[in-house]
Amino acid sequence: MCGNVLGLSALALGWRRSVWSWPVQLLSGAVLIAAYLGGHVPGLIGKQLIVIVTAAWGWTQWQRGRRDTGTIAVRFATWPERAALVAGTAAGTVGLALLFQAYPNLSWSPWSDAYIFVGTLAAMVAQARGWLEFWFAWIAVDVVGVPLAFDSGYSFSGLTYSIYFVLVLLGLRSWWLSTREPRLQSATVPQGVTA
Repeated sequence: MCGNVLGLSALALGWRRSVWSWPVQLLSGAVLIAAYLGGHVPGLIGKQLIVIVTAAWGWTQWQRGRRDTGTIAVRFATWPERAALVAGTAAGTVGLALLFQAYPNLSWSPWSDAYIFVGTLAAMVAQARGWLEFWFAWIAVDVVGVPLAFDSGYSFSGLTYSIYFVLVLLGLRSWWLSTREPRLQSATVPQGVTA
C-alpha cells in the first residue's frame, strides 16, 4: 500500500513538473520490490528495478534542466524521436520476451512481463526527456499491468494503477497546455532535449 501511494504521489509530482517526482519514484520502486518478492512476478519486480535506475537518471536530467529557470520545459517528441522510442520499445519487448521464454523460471508470462518491463523504461526515458509521449507510454503499460496485478493477487496495486489513468489524463492535459505557454518554450530543458 505504501509503495503504491508513493507511486501515485510521484505521478502527481511529475504532473506538476516537480523534480521531487524522481526521488519519490525511486522510493516507491524500492518499497514495491519488497512487496513483490513474495510472489512470482518478475515483470513487476523488473519494472520497479527499472523505476529505481531510471529515476536516479531522470532526477539528474531534471536538476540540470531547471538549474537556470527553476522549471522544466516539456514538449512533444519529434517524429524521429518517437520512431526511435517505439522501435526501441518493440525490439526490447521482443528480445526480453524471447529471453523469458528461453528461461521459463524467469517469468510465468513472458510477453506481458517483457511488455511491462520495457514499456516502463520507455515511459520514464520520455519523462526524463520532457516528452509528452511519456503519458501515452504509461497508458500503454497500464493496459497490461493493471489486469496482471489483479490476476497475480495484488488487488491494491491493480486498483492503484487504475487510479493512475485519471492522473495520467490530467498530467497529459497539464503538460500539453504548458507547451502552449511561450515562456516555457524558451526555458532550459533536460540535457539532450530541445525546446
